[in-house]
Formats: sequence, structure tokens, C-alpha cells
Amino acid sequence: MNMNKFFAGCDVGSTTGKAIILDEDGNIVASAIVESQIVPELTARNALGAAIAQVEGLNAVEECAGIVGTGYGRNEVPFADENISEISCHAKGAHYVDPAIRTIIDIGGQDIKTIALDDQGGVLEFSMNDKCAAGTGSFFQVMSRVFKMSLDEFSLLSLTAQKSISVSAQCSVFAETEVISMLAKNYSPADIAAGIQASVAKRCFSMLKRVGTKERIVVSGGCAKNKGLIKALEKLLRVEVLPLETDPQLMGALGAAVFAYKNARLEAKVA
Repeated sequence: MNMNKFFAGCDVGSTTGKAIILDEDGNIVASAIVESQIVPELTARNALGAAIAQVEGLNAVEECAGIVGTGYGRNEVPFADENISEISCHAKGAHYVDPAIRTIIDIGGQDIKTIALDDQGGVLEFSMNDKCAAGTGSFFQVMSRVFKMSLDEFSLLSLTAQKSISVSAQCSVFAETEVISMLAKNYSPADIAAGIQASVAKRCFSMLKRVGTKERIVVSGGCAKNKGLIKALEKLLRVEVLPLETDPQLMGALGAAVFAYKNARLEAKVA
């Protein structure tokens, strides 16, 4: 029987499920990213199952010493000991990776969040846009389909632009129509892509102003892998957007696992 203790965090998002497992020393020993299912509980089980399969001696969810759920489907994770908001978990995850981080832009599948952190990785202030899909992961998926490209290909397209063609529509549906019209008029695809990235950067910037912008700044969520967006943000903010050493898409799950780990240690001290 395995005597080691493991702690898990599970982030049930709208497009993907993420899981991270920490060992009893607080080190990351496994992680997984899976496609979201219609039922959030199934997404959580798939993500945790994929992570658990990587850990020798850990065979089932029930063997974890602590589990915290987060994400939009966090209330549908019945095996979690606690559910914590993704805002707190992204903050805690980023702090685990780099305690000097003070500002996070989290771009998920359906929303954008900007978060200001304190010295302990707690949330000082946050702003959230979940009323419109413009600028979110789903928006970039739509744009990549318009350009007949993969998400990875689209994220690089704007890097070869000679200029940025403004995309004025704020609604993702109208923006799609506007971009299709531009392509039909033979505007440069790279220049249009640069305009798309700039429009999302401006949306993030307006939200950052509500929480304040302090260096060090990072982007979490799957959109952090969008190189064109990072370049547009850096141009607008006039500061470097730092890369995260751990996969930025895993920040929520990592923060949840850290909460599970710290809660268990606190309970052990009380006992």
C-alpha cells in the first residue's frame, strides 16, 4: 500500500478540464489537460484520472489526501473536499510559480479576468468580463476557423504583419462578420490578425485599469500560448509580459492543488 500523501487540484473549465497532483513535499508530480465533456463531473474524473495514471502507487481519486475543485464546474465535483473560485486559484497558482508576480490576466474559454495579487498570493482586487465572448478562448477559436487555420497557426500569423488593421466590432459575432468582409476585400490576413490581437489587448488593458497594473505581469489560461496576443499586450502595456515556467493553462488547477496541500498541513497542525 502506498504510504505517500498526494494532493490534487482540478479545474473544470468550459473547454478543457485540468488537473495537477502535488506530493507531500508540495512538488508537482503529475498534470493533465483533457477536453471538457457535457457533464462537469465526467470532465473532472477524466482530468484527474489522466493525472493519477502518471503517479506510481496512486490508483484512484479516493486515495488523494486532499482535493480542491475550481473552475466554472467546481460545484459539480462531488469528490472534492472543497471548492474555491478560479480567481483565487489562479492567483495562488501563479504565486507558487513565481512569488514576485503581482498582476494576472487570465483568459479562459468564456471570460477574461484581471487579478491583482498581494505578497502571499492572495487576491487584492479583480475584474471579470463574462457577459461577452469577445476576446476569450472561444473568440480565438472562431477567428482561427475564419482564417482556415489551427489555433497555433493563427497565434503566429500577426507576427508577420506590416501594420495593424483595426477591428472595430466589440461583439464576437459582428467581429467575425467584419473579418470575413476584410478577407473578401483581399486585405492582408496577417494585418487583419494583428488588428484582432490588438483589439483583445485593448479589452484586457481596460480591465487592468480597474485593478491597477503592477509588474510582474503574466497571462494565465490557454490564451497565454497565443504569441501574437502577448506581443500586442506588451506593445500596449509597454512592459514585458513574463512567461510562466509551468504551463499557463494549468494555473487554476495548480492553485487548487496548493490550497489542498496547505489546508491538509493546517489541519495536521491543529490536530
